[in-house]
Amino acid sequence: MGDTKQMQADFEAVLKSGDFGRLSDLVQRYGTDDFVEEWPQSGERLTKAASMKLAESYPQMSGTSPKFSYKRMLGGGDMFVIEGTIDYGDGIPVSYIGIGEVRDGKVAKMTEYFANPFEAPAWRADVVERMEPARV
Repeated sequence: MGDTKQMQADFEAVLKSGDFGRLSDLVQRYGTDDFVEEWPQSGERLTKAASMKLAESYPQMSGTSPKFSYKRMLGGGDMFVIEGTIDYGDGIPVSYIGIGEVRDGKVAKMTEYFANPFEAPAWRADVVERMEPARV
């Protein structure tokens, strides 16, 4: 059984640093042997080994050095949610949500969603309250 308080603290520290490369260390340490990372929007699934390789070599493979801006982590027990924004170098804040599933004190699955900003439609103006949009 893993120490989930320490795991949470370690994830928060790395996410606050904005360094994607350090995520591979967390996946190695806190991921179950059958860990999977899923991106429903693009229909991709990564094994533990693939996730670690991607985190370590993302800048070389993609030609970008994304920076993560951590907002918060919520949850407890066998589930947690991470919220933040990602800047892929073009200044456009991509909203990020990651849903983590914990089994026996380790992360068994991460399902991640990435959303680009968009202009609010004028027809909703009378029923919504405007707030500051996400920034990088």
